[in-house]
Amino acid sequence: MWNHQYLRRLDFRTFPLLLGLMIASLLVISATSITDTYGAEIGFFTPLVKSQLQWFGMGTVAYVFFAGLDYHKLREWAWIFYFVTIVMLLGLFFTDSIKNVHRWYRIPIIGIGVQPSECAKLSLILTLSWFLEKKGRAVGDWSTFFQASVIALIPFALILKQPDLGSALVLYPITLGMFYFGGVNKKVVMILATLGLVAIFFTALIFLGVISHEDMRPFVTHFLKDYQYERLNPATYHHQAAQTAIALGKYTGSGFRESVFTGHGFLPAASTDSVFPAFAEEFGLFGAFFILLLFFGLIYCSFQVTAVARDHFGRVLSAGVTIYLAIHVVVNIGMMCGFLPITGVPLLLMTYGGSSVLWTMIALGILQSVYTRRYMF
Repeated sequence: MWNHQYLRRLDFRTFPLLLGLMIASLLVISATSITDTYGAEIGFFTPLVKSQLQWFGMGTVAYVFFAGLDYHKLREWAWIFYFVTIVMLLGLFFTDSIKNVHRWYRIPIIGIGVQPSECAKLSLILTLSWFLEKKGRAVGDWSTFFQASVIALIPFALILKQPDLGSALVLYPITLGMFYFGGVNKKVVMILATLGLVAIFFTALIFLGVISHEDMRPFVTHFLKDYQYERLNPATYHHQAAQTAIALGKYTGSGFRESVFTGHGFLPAASTDSVFPAFAEEFGLFGAFFILLLFFGLIYCSFQVTAVARDHFGRVLSAGVTIYLAIHVVVNIGMMCGFLPITGVPLLLMTYGGSSVLWTMIALGILQSVYTRRYMF
């Protein structure tokens, strides 16, 4: 089941990439939490930095555990994990709302929040991997497509109801990618991919100013509510603030803890959703490009795991995890650069938040489990 011998076969190329992203996260979190509640400046290890370090520590332990665990054992727990996740998502609606939404369980003794939607992403990946492998030669049948779609739609609907549009929409490309690698009917995959691309293209045209947001309102509000359509407004303060912070960074940035715009609190959610523009203001275009290189390297190494996976379950599982990583990077940076609506999708391993860090490290550990067992027969 768990064997420490496999830890010798880890893809050690990913270690400096993970370490670089963690350091970048601590730097930007420290810079965005520079003062205490009384306005006095504090050192590097702010309360948020200490909290993030703790989550990185717990995430590393989880990473090592799942890297040494035989990923085939996860098949036996996939449905149980999925059922527990659905129960957790349903249970949110019987708890008090936090910030007017039902997204977190607040654990009173230790004072932390748990976000089941982060768990739901990995739960869906595991369950779909198991289901598509189980179907065998029947994976291309229409019945398989409809059954797999139901598996994906249940958490999608519950997360959307919270409401958490960003996390819900992330499930779409993950499901679509797993359908492709899992062997689901290619015509269906093509149709779903086309619909997704049309939606992204239409959204991008609005945010690039090619299509007027206000001119489209009378047509779109026939099937979307006003507050929902307002998410497609490219002129929101958050969008403008994010682009301003990136622009102010220029090539080399203002320097660590020297940012004026972000440092004075003009950038909303600087340590969570907006970590990329906050980092870009302090470290400039070169710093932002370095972060992109780290993410590119991590995603490239992850796709290589998909290429060398020894069985169908491992291939679909690793593909789902890789798409999970990639879509968060693309969507978050796209939001901050003004190409997509801001929906609260975190920048993995950089955004402050325990649930995101922990489940990302678990997913990366599972990926390493697939990699270390690529030569088993």
